[in-house]
Amino acid sequence: MAMKVTVTGAAGVLGSHLVRRLVDDGHDVHSVDLRPWSETSGAASRRHTVGDVRDPEVMAAAVAGADAVVHCAAALPSYPDDQIRSVIVDGTRNVLEASRRARVDRVVHISSTAVYGLPTRVPTPEEYPREPVDTYSRAKAEAETVCEAFRERGMCVPILRPKTFLGPGRMGLFSMLFEWAEEGRNFPVLGRGDVRIQMFALEDLVDVVTTTLGAPDDVANDTYNVGAAEFGTIREDFQAVLDAAGHGRRVVPLPAGPAYAALSLLERTRLSPVYGRLLRKLRSDSYVSIERARTRLGFRPRYSNQDAILRTFSWWRAERAAGRLARTTGTTSREPWRQGVLSLAKVMF
Repeated sequence: MAMKVTVTGAAGVLGSHLVRRLVDDGHDVHSVDLRPWSETSGAASRRHTVGDVRDPEVMAAAVAGADAVVHCAAALPSYPDDQIRSVIVDGTRNVLEASRRARVDRVVHISSTAVYGLPTRVPTPEEYPREPVDTYSRAKAEAETVCEAFRERGMCVPILRPKTFLGPGRMGLFSMLFEWAEEGRNFPVLGRGDVRIQMFALEDLVDVVTTTLGAPDDVANDTYNVGAAEFGTIREDFQAVLDAAGHGRRVVPLPAGPAYAALSLLERTRLSPVYGRLLRKLRSDSYVSIERARTRLGFRPRYSNQDAILRTFSWWRAERAAGRLARTTGTTSREPWRQGVLSLAKVMF
C-alpha cells in the first residue's frame, strides 16, 4: 500500500538511496535536508524541503499529512562536540515531537551500533548496555532514550542500529583505502589485521528500512541490530580491494602498540581523521547479533562485507574516472575525508 513518507537527511548517502527506493515503490515522499536535492541523488521526491531538523516550523510542515517518517539526519564524529549533540539529540527530539503533534503513525529512527561503545561481548545483542565512549556515541545513545520516551507515550518508534554501511556514494575514511589501492600502494593495518569487523551493504540497509516501514506495529516497535551476516577479517576485506585494484599490493601489518600510540597522538592534534573510538575498535573483534532482525522482521542480508566494500570500490573507480568525485571537505560521508598527515605516509607504502 502506498504511503506518504517523510525522510530526513535525504540528500545524504542513506537518505538519497532510500528516497529513490521509496519513489520506485510508489510511495509519496517528502524529503528534508540542509542541502538541496542534487541530480546525483537519483529519483526526486515529490517535494524537497531545504531546512534544519532542529527547526520546529520546518519539521511541522515536513511531517504534515505523513503516514511515516524515517529519521536519517545525523552528524559525523568529526563535527564539533556541541554540533554533534545538537543535531543528533535535539534534532531527534524535534522530529519526534513534530511527528507526535501531526499524529504520524510511525517514526523509524536510524541509530548506530556506536551506542554500545566498545563492547566486550561479541556478537553483541540488543540488550547489551549502552556504554558510549565519546561525544558521537553518547549523542546516539541519548537520542535512543529520547525515542524510548516517545514510545512510552504511545508512538511506534522502531530503532535500527546499523553497523558501518558501505555502498555507492559512501566515501569518508574508505576513500583513503580506495585511493591508496588505485595508486598501487600497500595498505597498513594495526597489528596482524586479524580482527573481525562487521560492516553492512547500503542496499541491505535500505531493504531493512522498507521492511520496518511495512511491519506490524508489534513487530516494528522494537530495537534491531542490522549488519552483514557474512564477514571476515579486516586484512581479508582490505586485501580484496587491493586485489581488485590489480597492482599486486598487499596489506602491511604494523606493530599495534606503537601504531596506535602514533595515530592517537595525530588524532589529538587534529592531524589525522582517524578518531579515537575507531582506533580502539580496530584492535578487537566488532560484530553484533542480527538474530532479532532475522526472527522478528524476517530480514536476510544479501551482501557480505566483501560484497559491500568491492561494490563501493567499483563505484568509486567509475566516479573517479569520470571526474565526478566530490571535493574533500570532510563534512559529509559523501565526501572523502581529509587524510591530513596520513597522506604523506603514502610514500612509505
